[in-house]
Amino acid sequence: MDKSFVSKLFLMVLLAALIMLLRLFWVFISAMVLALLIASVFYPFYSRLKKRLKGDERSAALLMTLLVFLILVIPVGGFVGSLSNEALDFYDTSRSSLSLIKIHQALEGDSIWARSVRKTGELAGIEFSIETLEELSASMTKTLGLYLSKQLGYVASNLFSFLIHFFLMILSVYYIFRDGKRIKDYIGELLPFPVKQQDLIVDKFHEMASAILVGNGLNGVIQGVLGGFGFSFFGLGSPVLWGTVIGFMAFLPIIGATVVYLPVTVILLLQGNIGIALGFLSYNAAYSIIMEYLFKPKMIGKGMKMNSLLVLIGILGGMKLFGILGIIYGPLIITIFVTLAEIYRLEYKENIAEAR
Repeated sequence: MDKSFVSKLFLMVLLAALIMLLRLFWVFISAMVLALLIASVFYPFYSRLKKRLKGDERSAALLMTLLVFLILVIPVGGFVGSLSNEALDFYDTSRSSLSLIKIHQALEGDSIWARSVRKTGELAGIEFSIETLEELSASMTKTLGLYLSKQLGYVASNLFSFLIHFFLMILSVYYIFRDGKRIKDYIGELLPFPVKQQDLIVDKFHEMASAILVGNGLNGVIQGVLGGFGFSFFGLGSPVLWGTVIGFMAFLPIIGATVVYLPVTVILLLQGNIGIALGFLSYNAAYSIIMEYLFKPKMIGKGMKMNSLLVLIGILGGMKLFGILGIIYGPLIITIFVTLAEIYRLEYKENIAEAR
């Protein structure tokens, strides 16, 4: 039998087996990707620990995996409880007619800010009556209630699935620590691409993991803590809830935490609390600028600088396709594409043009 025919037939069978394998793994792709990202960030610490343990890979991998587990479970467990309580309290407060009356009184007040809002409303054909505010509040409350109900129902009905994914992620982290280098070398031998190109993609993946989990992650956590402290210090309530929102918004370039503290500042101005409003605005603007333009660039490094608009589109598009994990997947997909495009430009473009 012709060897060329046998080779083509074997490649077809291999491709079919690969597709089936990917379908099996696709169910748990989120757990695998998160495990790769976490292991990539902690791998330098694993390497140092392995040296201290005189090359004992199993013990080093087990200790590092236990550390990752403790970092993920202990802080998140207490945080989720506080967040749930504050979310429910905020939901009850948002339904209160007293809140509507206060807002209406603020809008009907004599402050320069209230007059400006009323004038803007007149130009836009909007009447700020108590009935209009009640309709708006009812609509927002209904939407928020349905969303919370849906999310709580989803978590309850998918708790077993979440636990399986979490267990697989932790287990994958352990095996990536222990056998990561061997797995990488084996896959590298199977791929037809030069080792230099493979190493470039792996390096970019590591840089992206560091940028997401260390740069953006720490930036989000710090801004969330500082933002929550601001809500508590200025007596605005729900510091954990709004700190969490600020932490997530900090992932978005250009927009960032301003989407939270600017509307709050406007509300405080409408209520006549000019001193608190200016203090609150100055405080939030100060830490946002420091974190975004001083801390974050240093943590991410020069190697992962990317156009802010491209990152914003990647995160928003990723969240639309993958949910909250799109914060990670969006920039990751863009990074992989940009890396492959650069390899094509440097290595393959001229060869393809000559072949034509």
